[in-house]
Amino acid sequence: MTARDAQAPLPSRPAAASRRWTALLQLRELNVLTALLVVIALISFSTPYFLTTDNLMGVFRSFSLIAIMSIGMVMVIITGGIDLSVGSVMGLSSLVTALGFDSGLSMPVCILAGLATGLLFGLFNGVLITVIRLPPFIATLGSLSIGRGLMYIITHGVPLTPDTPDIFAEIGQGYVGLVPVPVVIMLAMTIIFSVLMRQTRFGRYVYATGGNEQAARLSGVKTGRVKLQVYMLSGVIAALAGIVSFSRYLSAEPASGFGAELDVIAAAAIGGASLAGGVGSVEGAIIGAALAGIIANGVVLMNINTYAQQAITGAVILIAVSLDVWRSRRRGA
Repeated sequence: MTARDAQAPLPSRPAAASRRWTALLQLRELNVLTALLVVIALISFSTPYFLTTDNLMGVFRSFSLIAIMSIGMVMVIITGGIDLSVGSVMGLSSLVTALGFDSGLSMPVCILAGLATGLLFGLFNGVLITVIRLPPFIATLGSLSIGRGLMYIITHGVPLTPDTPDIFAEIGQGYVGLVPVPVVIMLAMTIIFSVLMRQTRFGRYVYATGGNEQAARLSGVKTGRVKLQVYMLSGVIAALAGIVSFSRYLSAEPASGFGAELDVIAAAAIGGASLAGGVGSVEGAIIGAALAGIIANGVVLMNINTYAQQAITGAVILIAVSLDVWRSRRRGA
């Protein structure tokens, strides 16, 4: 140690704590979590039925599918893309799974068939975007229409309700203690993909691709492959949500998943994902889905006109995105 080093003042503990606190306040996830806690407090004061165990478990179950799909969606958005086909993939995958049971196939084969459907749609989207170079909005909008059309062609508008083993129904209807199985699946996937995005090379490549694709490519990142993998993951995750949905209702509806893509994108946007790419997190998307689900539940419990739910959710999206833009401008300034 030199004399100069010995004389250099060490940062004080209050200053270091202040910097850590400032960095914490800048986290998008913390801002959304704060909004979630405020909404929970307001609803709890308005109705005594909100904080009951049965209601909370019902709320968690109701938004778990949107939350699961938002994990795939937020990865796509981080790369600077969008996936409008997740609702159709969810519905078509549940239908393929139901067709497997209707044909007498075993449960593992039926589940794999449903997941393979999502994988194929994700691969299709990825090829359109990375090879043919269609804009993600156009490519996935076309996939949305193809998937929805296939569902109506196959079912002729009639729900399919095959016989399924009791163990399959446990996926959507069962509990682990007091917690519904879909919520357990959601939590497990949140942990897995949070680690994937924060602690692995793949996660760094996803953020690099969305932050500055050209710079990432010049740095050796195969951005086309990263995008292809992300869309394939989004398709498989949407397919998993479809299988869980079918397990819950044991009926493949022709309109299953209709409009779900809007709720999934809303969850990611509320959770802090930037549609410009490079920004977002799995945890934020889950919190965003929870916020939208709790608002929907509060609307019902407080006897507010249910038609107002979409308006309230839209207002929350606008506020969240506006705050994000304002924060980015301040940081740039």
